[in-house]
Amino acid sequence: MSFLQKSRWRGTMVGGLALVAALLVVTACTPTTAPPDDPPGADLSQFHDQDIEWGPCDPFATTQENAVLYANPNIECATVEVPLDYSDADGDTAEIAVLRVPAKGERKGSLLVNPGGPAVSGNTFIARLEPAWQTNPLLENFDIVGFDPRGVGASTPKVDCFSDAEYDRGEGFVGGAVYALTSKEEADEAAQRCIDGSGGESALTSVGSTNVVQDMDIMRAALGDEKLSFLGYSYGSEIAAMYATTFPGNVRAIVLDGAVDPTLTSSDFRVSQFAGFQATFDKLAAQCAEASDCPLGSEPEEATDRLHDIIRPLADAPVSTGDGRELGLYDALAAVTSGLYAEADWPLVIAGLAEVEEGSGATLTLLRDRYFERGADGVYGTDPDANVAIRCMDAPARTPEEQTALAERIAEVAPLLDLGEAGVEYHHECASWPEPPTRGDPWLEVPEGEIPMTLTVSVTGDPATPHSGGVAMAEALGGSLLTVEGNQHAAYLLGRSDCVNDIVEKYLIDLEVPAEGATCALPAQ
Repeated sequence: MSFLQKSRWRGTMVGGLALVAALLVVTACTPTTAPPDDPPGADLSQFHDQDIEWGPCDPFATTQENAVLYANPNIECATVEVPLDYSDADGDTAEIAVLRVPAKGERKGSLLVNPGGPAVSGNTFIARLEPAWQTNPLLENFDIVGFDPRGVGASTPKVDCFSDAEYDRGEGFVGGAVYALTSKEEADEAAQRCIDGSGGESALTSVGSTNVVQDMDIMRAALGDEKLSFLGYSYGSEIAAMYATTFPGNVRAIVLDGAVDPTLTSSDFRVSQFAGFQATFDKLAAQCAEASDCPLGSEPEEATDRLHDIIRPLADAPVSTGDGRELGLYDALAAVTSGLYAEADWPLVIAGLAEVEEGSGATLTLLRDRYFERGADGVYGTDPDANVAIRCMDAPARTPEEQTALAERIAEVAPLLDLGEAGVEYHHECASWPEPPTRGDPWLEVPEGEIPMTLTVSVTGDPATPHSGGVAMAEALGGSLLTVEGNQHAAYLLGRSDCVNDIVEKYLIDLEVPAEGATCALPAQ
C-alpha cells in the first residue's frame, strides 16, 4: 500500500498560529555549521536598493479568509525580489510577499514579524491582528510588516507536494510521532512529488532557513531600515537567532518569543517537544478530573489510557464531523495536541473527547482545522508541504534506524502518542531529498565578538518550545530573558498579559531591557 493511502496524522507542525484563532511548528545551539555568508564578490546592491511598490493586498489572497482580510484598506502589500540562489546572485530570482500596517506616528522604521511554523503566513498573521495593531503603541513608531517566507503563501517559489483534498483524506505528509513513511520507495515518491510540484529541484531546495535569513536582510534594506527590528515567534526565533549571528551589525532589536532550544539536535528537540506536550496533557487531565463528567476519568494518572480508549476506535470507525468529512484516529490526535498550545483551549479538548464518545467529531475537527488554518473552502492556510521542505534543508536526514529509534523515544516520553504500532520501520521524509541541508545539527553558531542585545520571552508551561529552551537561547545569544508563568505557547499579544506586552514594547521602542530575573504571569483562564 502506498503511504498516500495510509490514514495518519501529520504530527510535526508544532510552533505557529493555532493561537490567533490559535499561534502554530516543528522539528527543530552548541554551534556547528554557520549559515553561509554571501559568496565572495557577490553584489546584492540591486536587491538592497530596489523600490518597493506598495498597493492593495487583494491580489495576494490565497484563501477565502485572505480575500476578506486583505480587502482591509488599512493594510498594503508588495513583493521584494531576492536571489533564488545566493551563490548565483545574477541568476533566477524569488519573490517575497510582504504586508504592512503603516505607522501612525513618528516612524522609527519597520518591525518585521514572523509567526512561526515554519510555513505560517506572516502576511495573514499581521492582517488578522490589524485591529489590535491600531491600538498598539508599536504602530506609533513602526510600520508593522509581515512576510510569507519563500515556499509559503503568496511568495515564490511555492512548495506543492500534495493537494488539500489529499490532506483531507489523511494522505500526504502525515503521521504520529513521525511521518508514516515505511519504505525507501515511499520516501522517493514523496520527494519526487515535491520536486515536480514546486518548480524543480533548484526551487524546492531554495526554501531553507539560511536563505530566509538572507532574504530578511534584503527586506531590511529595501524597507529603508539601516538596522533590523524583528519579532519572531517559535520557528521565528530560529531565523531571529540566525540573523543576529549572521548580521550582528545590522540588528537594532530582536524579540524571540517561544524560543526553540539552540543547543539540541533536531531529534533531541523533537523529543523535548513531545515531552512538553505530555506534561501539558497531564495538567489538562488533572484539571478535567475535578469535574464529575470528565471523559478522561477521575484519576489523572490513568488519563492517557482513557484517551486511547476514546480515540483508538477511530482507526477503524471514524465519526462524522458534521460537514461531510470523517474524523479518524490521527486527526483526533492532532486536534488534542493542538488544543494543548493554550490553556484557554483545554475545555475544547475535553468537550471534543466527550463528543467522540457520543459519535460526533465536530469539536475536535474544529481544533484540527484551526491548527492547519483550513478554511470552509477546504484550503489550508498553513501548508504541511512547505513545512517539510524547509526542514529538509535545515537538518540532516535520519537513517531508517535513527528515525525508528526516534519514534520509540518519543513514545517513551509522550505515551499519549504510543498507539501500539510496534515493529514498524520508519524512513525519514528527507531521505530522498535532492540536496543536503544548509545548516548543521545543532544549527546555531555564535561567532566571536559582541552580539547585539536580544530579548527572549519564554513561558514556563510552553508545550511546544519548553522553557528550558528559552533559557538556553538567552544564554547562547548573551541576551535578556523574560520568564512568563503560565501554560501557553508564546506570550506577546497572545497571552493577554499587560506585563509581557509592556516589557516587549519598551524594548522594541526604547531598547529598554528588563532587569535580570524579570518575570510576568499570564492571567488565569
